[in-house]
Amino acid sequence: MARLADYFVLVGYDPGKRGSGDGQGQILQRFPEKDWEDNPFPQGIELFCQPSGWQLFPERNPPTFFVAVLTDINSERHYCACFTFWEAVESPQPQSHGRNGEGEEEEEEASSLVQPAQLFAPKSLVLVSRLDHAEVFRNSLGLIYTIYVDGLSVSLENVIGNLLTCTIPITGGAQPDVEDEAVRTISLGAGDRQVIQTPINDSLPVSSCSVALLFRQLGITNVLFLFCAALTEHKILFLSSSYQRLTDACRALLALMFPLKYSFTYVPILPAQLLEVLSTPTPFIIGVHSIFQSETQELLDVVIADLDGGTVNVPECVHISLLPEPLLQQTREALSMVLDPELEVADLAFPPSTISASSLKMQDKEIRAVFLRLFAQLLQGYRWCLHIIRIHPEPVIRFHKAAFLGQRGLTEDDFLTKVLEGMAFAGFVTERGAPYRPIDLFDELVAYDVKRMKAEEGNKQKILRHIKELAEKLYKNENPYPAVTMHKVQKPTEGCHLRLHQKPFPHLDEGTVQWIIDQATAKLQTAPPAVKAEKKCMVPSGPPIAAILERNGNALANSARRLEVVRNCISYVFENKMLEAKKLFPAVLRAMKGRAARHCLTQELHLHVQQNRAVLDHQQFDFVIRMMNCCLQDCTAMDEHGIAAALLPLVTAFCRKLSPGITQFAYSCVQEHVVWTNIQFWEAMFYCDVQNHIRALYLDSAEENHTEQESAEEPQEAKSALEIASEQLRLWPTMSREKQQELIQKEESTVFSQAIHYANRMSYLLLPLDTSKNRLLRSSGLGDVESVSNSFVTNSIAGSVAESYDTESGFEDAESSDVANSVVRFINRFVDKVCTESGVTNEHLKGLHVMIPDIVQMHIETLDAVHRESKRLPPIQKPKLLRPNLLLGEECVMEGLRVYLMPDGREEGAGGSIGGPPLLPAEGAVFLTTYRIIFKGTPTDPLVGEQVVIRSFPIASLTKEKKISIQAQADQFIQEGLQLRSCTFQLLKIAFDEEVASDSAEIFRKHLHKLRYPQHVRGTFAFTVGQSPKQAMQPKAKEKNPSLRTLSKNLVKNAKRTIGRQYVTRKKYTPPAWEQRGSQHFPEDNEDEISVSEELDRSTLTPSSTMRPSEKMTMTHVVERACCRDYQRLGLGTLSSSLTRSKNEPFRISTVNRMYAICRSYPGLLIVPQSIQDNTIQRISRCYRQSRFPVVCWRNSRTKAVLLRSGGLHGKGVVGLFKSQNAPTPGPSQADSTSLEQEKYLQAVINSMPHYSDAGGRNTLSGFTSAHMSSAGKWGSIRASGRMSSYALNVEIGSRLAGKDLLGTQHNGTPAEPSFLRQHRASLYIIGDKSQLKGVKPDPLQHWEVVPIEVFDVRQVKASFKKLMKACVPGCPSSDPSVAYLRSLEDSEWLSQIHKILQISVLVVELLDTGSSVLVSLEDGWDITTQVVSLVQLLSDPYYRTLEGFRLLVEKEWLSFGHRFSHRGAQTLAGQSSGFAPIFLQFLDCVHQIHLQFPMEFEFSQYYLKFLSYHYISNRFRTFLLDSDYERIELGLLYEEKGERKGQQFSKSIWDYIDRLNKKAPIFFNYLYAPEDGEVLRPYSNISNLKVWDYYTEETLSEGPSYDWELAQGQPEPAEEPDRQDTAAPQSKRRIIWPCYDNRSRVEPDAISKLLEELQNLEMELGQVPERWKDTWDKVKASQRTEGRQEGNRTPSSLLMSSGLSHHRRSLGVYLQESGVGSTLNLSLDSDTSSTSTPSSGKPGGRRSTSTLYSQFQMSESENRSYEGSLYKKGAFMKPWKSRWFVLDKTKHQLRYYDSRMDTECKGVIDLAEVESITPGTPTMGAPKTVDEKAFFDLKTTKRVYNFCAQDVQLAQQWIDRIQSCLSDA
Repeated sequence: MARLADYFVLVGYDPGKRGSGDGQGQILQRFPEKDWEDNPFPQGIELFCQPSGWQLFPERNPPTFFVAVLTDINSERHYCACFTFWEAVESPQPQSHGRNGEGEEEEEEASSLVQPAQLFAPKSLVLVSRLDHAEVFRNSLGLIYTIYVDGLSVSLENVIGNLLTCTIPITGGAQPDVEDEAVRTISLGAGDRQVIQTPINDSLPVSSCSVALLFRQLGITNVLFLFCAALTEHKILFLSSSYQRLTDACRALLALMFPLKYSFTYVPILPAQLLEVLSTPTPFIIGVHSIFQSETQELLDVVIADLDGGTVNVPECVHISLLPEPLLQQTREALSMVLDPELEVADLAFPPSTISASSLKMQDKEIRAVFLRLFAQLLQGYRWCLHIIRIHPEPVIRFHKAAFLGQRGLTEDDFLTKVLEGMAFAGFVTERGAPYRPIDLFDELVAYDVKRMKAEEGNKQKILRHIKELAEKLYKNENPYPAVTMHKVQKPTEGCHLRLHQKPFPHLDEGTVQWIIDQATAKLQTAPPAVKAEKKCMVPSGPPIAAILERNGNALANSARRLEVVRNCISYVFENKMLEAKKLFPAVLRAMKGRAARHCLTQELHLHVQQNRAVLDHQQFDFVIRMMNCCLQDCTAMDEHGIAAALLPLVTAFCRKLSPGITQFAYSCVQEHVVWTNIQFWEAMFYCDVQNHIRALYLDSAEENHTEQESAEEPQEAKSALEIASEQLRLWPTMSREKQQELIQKEESTVFSQAIHYANRMSYLLLPLDTSKNRLLRSSGLGDVESVSNSFVTNSIAGSVAESYDTESGFEDAESSDVANSVVRFINRFVDKVCTESGVTNEHLKGLHVMIPDIVQMHIETLDAVHRESKRLPPIQKPKLLRPNLLLGEECVMEGLRVYLMPDGREEGAGGSIGGPPLLPAEGAVFLTTYRIIFKGTPTDPLVGEQVVIRSFPIASLTKEKKISIQAQADQFIQEGLQLRSCTFQLLKIAFDEEVASDSAEIFRKHLHKLRYPQHVRGTFAFTVGQSPKQAMQPKAKEKNPSLRTLSKNLVKNAKRTIGRQYVTRKKYTPPAWEQRGSQHFPEDNEDEISVSEELDRSTLTPSSTMRPSEKMTMTHVVERACCRDYQRLGLGTLSSSLTRSKNEPFRISTVNRMYAICRSYPGLLIVPQSIQDNTIQRISRCYRQSRFPVVCWRNSRTKAVLLRSGGLHGKGVVGLFKSQNAPTPGPSQADSTSLEQEKYLQAVINSMPHYSDAGGRNTLSGFTSAHMSSAGKWGSIRASGRMSSYALNVEIGSRLAGKDLLGTQHNGTPAEPSFLRQHRASLYIIGDKSQLKGVKPDPLQHWEVVPIEVFDVRQVKASFKKLMKACVPGCPSSDPSVAYLRSLEDSEWLSQIHKILQISVLVVELLDTGSSVLVSLEDGWDITTQVVSLVQLLSDPYYRTLEGFRLLVEKEWLSFGHRFSHRGAQTLAGQSSGFAPIFLQFLDCVHQIHLQFPMEFEFSQYYLKFLSYHYISNRFRTFLLDSDYERIELGLLYEEKGERKGQQFSKSIWDYIDRLNKKAPIFFNYLYAPEDGEVLRPYSNISNLKVWDYYTEETLSEGPSYDWELAQGQPEPAEEPDRQDTAAPQSKRRIIWPCYDNRSRVEPDAISKLLEELQNLEMELGQVPERWKDTWDKVKASQRTEGRQEGNRTPSSLLMSSGLSHHRRSLGVYLQESGVGSTLNLSLDSDTSSTSTPSSGKPGGRRSTSTLYSQFQMSESENRSYEGSLYKKGAFMKPWKSRWFVLDKTKHQLRYYDSRMDTECKGVIDLAEVESITPGTPTMGAPKTVDEKAFFDLKTTKRVYNFCAQDVQLAQQWIDRIQSCLSDA
């Protein structure tokens, strides 16, 4: 029973304390006057009666009522029900009386005089109670007020006395009995009665309607925010203008939190004087009146809920963790079903009329039911994570948070983690953890209904039904009696508070009240104590978490297959099948990512431990350790899945004998994990073990099978610890005192022994193996796991105690005692904590503290011995290093360093993710040679351990090298490594093995750098090859060939002399030599510069056209250069004609630059217009950058238009050329004269063109719109100026517009109107850079037109290339999907640059083809100009699409015209800063794009282009070194004499090498080659038509790049089949081809290569000199042609001829597949007409047929002819008999036939291997008439039957015999 009310207090206004404006209250009377013993009187009640301050009011207010809550020091809550009414105050003047001076008489007098300015003061009746019965308090205080105000005849003292002595039962039973009713019904002696509804179960909170009201005021989302904030311990402040509502809201929030209890500051109504409480740092729930809203504004970390406005304001700095999904969503839905049932049917056409929300009271309970369900779901299975550590004298229980979160799969969840760490949950565990206690609704729900909730998920009806059921129970609990009818309480009459002459509240007689109270207490003491029978029982545990949660069982990770692998691997290890184990091992390590696999591992290992010990051999030990490490590596320090816990007993079980008496245990090798340093982990482990032991203690010995098996695993048979505990607690009161003592003793000693055990365990895992070294303590988590090799175990371990000492001292060598001390401190802290919690006595604790240092010291001593022995173990065998094959003359600079090759971002490279076992990481060595960096090794994955992995690239192609740190293997340290990137699209990501010292890695880098950037070009591999590397460093090595050296010296000297003279005589304009451009220093230090002091020889001022004898030799060499041959082919003049100056040719070869005097970067011989003098050229050259004046490089044989190239104009030149006369010219008009000469020069070019035959010198070619392309047709617009234009190629000649119209253009040179059509077509277009041609006006009187276009500069190419490399060969796999391959490819803009180049080239081709000449004059004339000019020639002239022609093109345009290969490739130290710019590569990529679109037009294959791409930067050949012919001559490179080249064993020229290879094997040849005459190609250049070149992405791990042909073959014979040696054995020919590993083109060659190869092999076997593949190919092709001619309708079988693709389709770049027939080889039926169109060689532009091209290679040996003669052969079906010359060849085992005896071309071959039988035949229709019919015989082959007939019977017999003997020989 409990008192209904403890105190009754009367509080009034205190007139004496009105100094500060705000008044104060005072307690006028309180009953009882002395405190109850069990419940002292609470302080500060007067503050809470008027929370907003005591003030006087000018009129009476109606009475108010609210309940404030005070919390006392023992955190007991007191409910203060305040009933306030107003009384008149006599005068505003302060009274002179003392505090209680006024008697009642005075008051009466005063009140009889009514004063006009009357003020009213509040007075409060307060009930203080520990029970929260707000309604009863309201009624009781209302009754007292009614008695007073209506003057009822009841004594107030009696009523108050009765109120204070009223006692009620605390909790109700079931339905009330009759006598019980008297107890529950109270009457205060004023004719009233009330029934008090005491809740059935007082653990459930009472909320009446407050929860529903809270939701009404704030809404679902806001309340959920508040709910989560309260649970995660945020500060919450309610604002309202109603005190009652504040109290209700706070009560509602607490009710929602059930079963958790709020344990922080809780003040539903905070008085004004105490507002500073709001800035307390602890969490709180407080209510404040809205008038103080402004004062809450500056609270930064408080969640403010405004009840009147319905808003919740969460400050920015506060992050509220919300419920985990899907619970959040489910809760929201359930709440909306309860609060707004109409929502479901709102859209129905006929909504049911019955639906409406429940009454407020019911709704309130339904909402609470939703939250109750929520908690049951959140905390389901919590009892399985309780550890009971003591049962007697009272239970001690701990909650294993990590295990709970881990099993629920919610470790990442903020909300639940915070809740479990909070105070409320700690209270929950203390209160509800006990195994034997009364249970309530929540316990039942969490134990029995979880499965039901899981099943009903998603079914709204069922969920609602469940909610209603729970709500019923809650309602029943709050209102057990339907007794509302019995209430009878008087209320005051309406408006009574407004009466004027209201007497003040009377002074009560203390004595009377006190007497009533005393009597009641006396009566209570005599009555027998009412014992409430508590129904205690065992708390049900509910299903274990594992049974509930399938939701997080991520199926993939835990597949049974993986677990099977883990089990197998472990059994192999213990059965000593090490090879098998090794194969499975990587898969096991991968599986360890999954939780199930880790559990499986620990279980399997447990099975192999007998009697707590398992002795292993070294290899087994190593495997077990690596698995354990990998297992622990993915666990966090929390150990949420209990993996570390399961491994803990194992690390002390597995061991190996190091030497007699010395054993190393597994724990010394798994210390490197952060979990061992986490004190919470050790506590949880300790409690878990203690629980198991305590449980064992109480299990009867009968059922004590084996404690291990019956931990929580099988709850059905074995009792859990909690069940045993509850049983014990039930028996406890019945035991004798001694028995109780004995049990307490036993339990304590159990705990104590476990503590000693744990002190040992902790020292095992915290003391490092090598205690002499102090370790670096790491407080953070460790990502890496130490590698355990047999040799020794590394000594660093995750620091045990972060605070033990500062981390700086981590590396100093300290005394071992430091380690010991820190470990001792850590263990002491642990022991203190667990022992005090589990109630170990102080003596025992002291004993433990003494023992710990000894334990640690002993362990250190045993470790020393183990450490010593473990160092002596033989190291684990590492794979032996494989040596790479080197080229002839390539030498190792540095021996192999052992490294791991790590996978990078290319998926295919690794296998793994694409399928198949991963090839990388691979273990091997990196070698540095004079030419390459090579990695060679074997994959670490044992499934592919036999394969060899090679990755290499030339040193010269290295573009970036950076240090990285990588973790090479799953169970190893992080190692230092290097990432080397090469512009041959290769990446070496290597991690140095731990045996490689860091300084040797440093030396490796230094060597690499030295080789990558030699001082001088002479240091590159192409020069040093064959010398010993020592010499390589001395650039002035003696040349072998003196004549050559002198020649080049002469040349250079002469050049210097002439340059010197010119420059001295003409001082006007001296462009600096280009080596100096951009750098600041001047000529002093550069030997190439020409000093001005050379003697002036006036006679040689103008270069004479006669040549000195000394130069004759030079000239003969120059003539041999490729350019000269090409000029002759193009009909641009020969040297002889140029020297004799015959006037009939428009162009001549000028030798003006023979000494490289005019332009260093041009070749010695140049084509210039016939009419231009050499000295004019000299002057013109100065207008152009780098003196690169316009020269002719190609002429269209049909239209005779020419293609010229030059550097861009200098600023001065631009102005001069386009005659902007407004610029004043200084001094003698020098600029003018040069510009005139320039014009003359261009005019001369124009005059050379045959169409140029107009009277006025104007070209009247067909009308042509302005010089620009637009969107017409397949052209894209090139430049941004946006002038509308398109090709009107065949527009009829229109009348020309007048000159003045043409001049009406805007300032910027663009035409004013789109109608501006030029009706003549310019004879010469100058393609220039838009940025340079600013301000240039088109001049109608000139015959050339400028086409300004925007081009990208070299910087952009560099940047783009870098991005392209990163896209194609990413350094690491990108996690971010936005940086996927295609996206980054687009970002690189590489393809758009290629598009630009192709577009410009096609424009130029188009112009040349329609008869205008073009001058390409961009940048300095050696980058983009070269790209465009070479592409134009390639597209326009079929000759350049042959092998020979392409070589010529590159030599002429790229090498002779001075593309700066060394500079752009950053080949020497000087170029290092400028970096690599792949201009030539870009050109080759363009060629590749054209090749793709026109596969039949090129004689060379794609491989040829890749080969050039690779070797132009590899520095293996000298061809692409240096920047111009001049430099090559200076080094003596250009004209090596013939004798020298033969003597060398190395190819110095890439072209010779290609030639040699091409003779051996058809790798550079394109079998689809079937050119059409004079075909001009116009490829599509849209980006959608461009493909990424596979050169950038392909890789061959089996042999490295295949471009060093000797290496790739492994043997010098290039065409060897790799698996030829197996052919003897009848093995299957099948083999697996890995795209990233094998060289596909060789492992699976195309059919033709394969046939040619087999032919060659057979010839070798027969001991003949094999025929060259090219001859064979030509023969086959020729024979096919003739066969096609003769047998028109039999389509030839295997090869492609010049097919019948229509001209148009081919020129558009159609692929073969789209041809008429649809097969890839287009064999048209009308082959008679189409395939015979052999390329004509008659035209000047045509070319010799392929067979004649190669006739110089004809074989010398004659064919084998064992028997020959003439036979008739019947043609195919419906064909006549023809006489043929047959040859039987025994060696080749074939029967060949020819047209006649003299014929060299074989018409057909019958392979004797295919002959099945030879039989006498019969004559058929059309056979020769004269022949005997016995002379016929048939030859049956597998394919067909051949019918033959000889001249007579004998001959026929002879043939039959010969063929038979051949067959039998075989």
